Amino acid sequence: MPPVHHDDNGSVYVQVEPLKALVAETFSRSGCSAAEASRIATRLSGANLRGHDSHGVIRVPRYANWLNDGVQVADVTVDIKLDNEMLAVIDGKFGFGQTVGEQAIDIGIGKAAEHGIAITALQNAGHLGRIGDWAERAAAQGLVSIHMVNVRGSLIVAPFGGIDRRMSTSPFCAGIPMNNGEDPIILDMATSVVAEGKALVALKGGKALPEDAIITETGEITGDPQPLYGEVRQGEFPDPSKGPGALRAFGNHKGSGLNFLMEMMAGALTGSGCAGALNEPKRRFCNGMFSIYLSPEAFGHSDDSFVSEVRSYVAFLKSSRPTEAGGEVLIPGEKEKQTMAERLVTGLPLAPEAWSDIVDTARNANMSQAEIEATLGSKP
Repeated sequence: MPPVHHDDNGSVYVQVEPLKALVAETFSRSGCSAAEASRIATRLSGANLRGHDSHGVIRVPRYANWLNDGVQVADVTVDIKLDNEMLAVIDGKFGFGQTVGEQAIDIGIGKAAEHGIAITALQNAGHLGRIGDWAERAAAQGLVSIHMVNVRGSLIVAPFGGIDRRMSTSPFCAGIPMNNGEDPIILDMATSVVAEGKALVALKGGKALPEDAIITETGEITGDPQPLYGEVRQGEFPDPSKGPGALRAFGNHKGSGLNFLMEMMAGALTGSGCAGALNEPKRRFCNGMFSIYLSPEAFGHSDDSFVSEVRSYVAFLKSSRPTEAGGEVLIPGEKEKQTMAERLVTGLPLAPEAWSDIVDTARNANMSQAEIEATLGSKP
């Protein structure tokens, strides 16, 4: 399979390793260290591999703009503001989430490995990307983990029963470790109908949104992403803060209630701050993340008794008759595994406009056309 190719419908497919190399070089030339640039490229492309295109390489132009504008800061080392045996309050200082998120998770892992249970409260982080990355990192060390995230300064979701923007997409994530080389079980979801990045993918010509994803400024329900962004001028990258419409919470009052809980835990309790306030509706963008780490051994499990019970329940759940002929009941994270296996062969599918934006961002980072082609091993 060539590094970059097009299908009959015009979609672009890019093999993951050349794409990672291009993204890493883009951020290296934009002011990040080689190590941080590699982390950014690995985690963004990893999101695409798992089918989470909303948190993948489509964000490269936005990340580059944030770096240039000082919204996110290169190569930050976190400050620990409060520290004891089981709790750490951590200031990410607006560093890239791929860097400060990893540091925060490793602090929590270290405490849980020693004491069995730990909590980290991360404040002022740059965009943390796919939160499943962090649950996977904890699960690799044998830890159950729960992660609640809010987005301060991002008012793009309307509460149930309301039209005006008052919430962020506020994701929830949990991870269950397995053993014997089995992949962990990862639940990772936004509390809105879709993540903002999925609206961006749709706006750029990718997969369409569900018909109940957006509420317009007049209260109409639609699957058109345009009201979220408003008019996008030629040469501008779409900004969801500028549109008159809003994303909707999933499941009506249930998703809206979960979204509110994310604000309480990841925003208020961590000290990072909630999405907005009446006297201060526009706050500086950042993520807050409240994380809990639990060792099964701390709950009296020995050997693989915990994993055995998990494995038994998974088999029981999947034995349910599928609703469609030839269908299958999937557990959290299973669809992502299937997508990864497919995309490692086919490459990552990107809408032509999204791919053009990524290549333009590389050019803006002073990569020549010849350098871009050499990095990709193909013409873009």
